[in-house]
Amino acid sequence: MYTIVGNPRNRSLRAMWALEELGQDWTLEAVAPQTERMLAVNATGKAPVLLVDGTPIPDSVAIVTFLSDRHGALTFPAGSLERGRQDAITQFIVDELEGACWTAAKNDFIHPEDKRSPVKPTCAFEFELAQKRLERLLGEGPWLMGETFTIADILAAHTLSWGERMFQWPLTETLAAYKDRAMSRPALGAAMAKGKAMLEAAA
Repeated sequence: MYTIVGNPRNRSLRAMWALEELGQDWTLEAVAPQTERMLAVNATGKAPVLLVDGTPIPDSVAIVTFLSDRHGALTFPAGSLERGRQDAITQFIVDELEGACWTAAKNDFIHPEDKRSPVKPTCAFEFELAQKRLERLLGEGPWLMGETFTIADILAAHTLSWGERMFQWPLTETLAAYKDRAMSRPALGAAMAKGKAMLEAAA
């Protein structure tokens, strides 16, 4: 069984979603970022961390990549042309789509007040620009890699939802439908329900 150290209200949900898609058992150790426990399993203090037989793997992108490779699903084989394209899309999501959200979050509530900058309008513009590029990558869909749902879709849908919910940034019609299609998958519903139950049990 895998253990996720984190919280379903942050990027830990990506790992939970992937584990449900892969049909793997997991449990949640509810820990906030930058706490003593989180620093013990991740030197950066960031969530999530996946514990695999006691060995920590930090970072949501690294975690879902590891899991998909290990279980042979949600991805294309390493070294294939399809995997190269998938990795390029994943990198775009992290650099441009998530980059806008993360910069806005740091300057909204994460950094000390005297270290924050009024960058949210710029981040909103970058998020809008990234959506236009993501639409071109999506093409006819239904997923970023055509007919195959991959970890790139987990990352993209979660990040689109992040921008929409936290910052009220509007989504394009195409990407709103894409996000809803991804987030209606049974595995995500199961992950959210399990995460909520585990949080309540730990309270």
